Amino acid sequence: MKRFTSVEQSIDRAAHGVLDRMPAHGLSGALVEFLVFGLKQGWACLFGGAMLFLIIATKYAPPEALGIARYDFLFLAALAIQVAMLAFKLEKPSEAAVILIFHVVGTAMEIFKTSAGSWIYPEDCFFRIAGVPLFSGFMYASVGSYIARISRIFDMRYTSYPPLWTTLLLAAAIYINFFAHHFVLDLRYALFAATALLYLRTVVHYRVFRFRHRMPLLVGFLLVALFIWFAENIGTWSRAWIYPGQADAWTPVSIQKLGAWYLLMIISFVLVTLVHRPQPLDRSAEENGSR
Repeated sequence: MKRFTSVEQSIDRAAHGVLDRMPAHGLSGALVEFLVFGLKQGWACLFGGAMLFLIIATKYAPPEALGIARYDFLFLAALAIQVAMLAFKLEKPSEAAVILIFHVVGTAMEIFKTSAGSWIYPEDCFFRIAGVPLFSGFMYASVGSYIARISRIFDMRYTSYPPLWTTLLLAAAIYINFFAHHFVLDLRYALFAATALLYLRTVVHYRVFRFRHRMPLLVGFLLVALFIWFAENIGTWSRAWIYPGQADAWTPVSIQKLGAWYLLMIISFVLVTLVHRPQPLDRSAEENGSR
């Protein structure tokens, strides 16, 4: 898997020109690694960060003054961002494919969940299906874009990764449960247990700058889910969408939603592995150091 696009390769060379002169060890070296980690995380969040910025911006500067509904503006803006990222080589075509898959998967879930009253889109718009604004699918796509980009930017490798077919079965079961629990027994706790058993021994090894670091994959899943939960609080605060209990006044999204995002994150990760297959940690990577 090629780590960078041509534009990213140029940025990487320029960054190395500065960072290679900085300390490699001790507290200063650790701070350099932390700085690069933050910058790369921000770069991986490029699509999602742009969408979140626009959601906040349209709360304070509604585009209705320009004769376009807020949700329609967000949808058209998301398309424009996607085209620009491809045109300026900020994203790989395979990552655009991931975004398209997530848009379809996410929109299907949105149509069902809004019909069941799980959450509400309080504003009207033109670009919608069954009352669901099409920009909403891009919020799911933002998660897929982040995971796809971070996988290559951090050159992620894995030890004790489970067979791909088992992860596909788990993702399918999670997706089905998002629909089925409205009619039959909610199996989310069994799915939590299945996720823990499947990925218990899996460790992700990722390169920040000079060194490889490692983390249990389950911990990584939880951290990403927590980040998404924070983003959802921003989205509901801006009233881009709201839960029934937020109709009169905003309140923080229930922490119980963290579990839902955790499971949805598993689906996202597994779908990305169909494009970026999980690679094992090879001997050369180990020789480069793991911390």
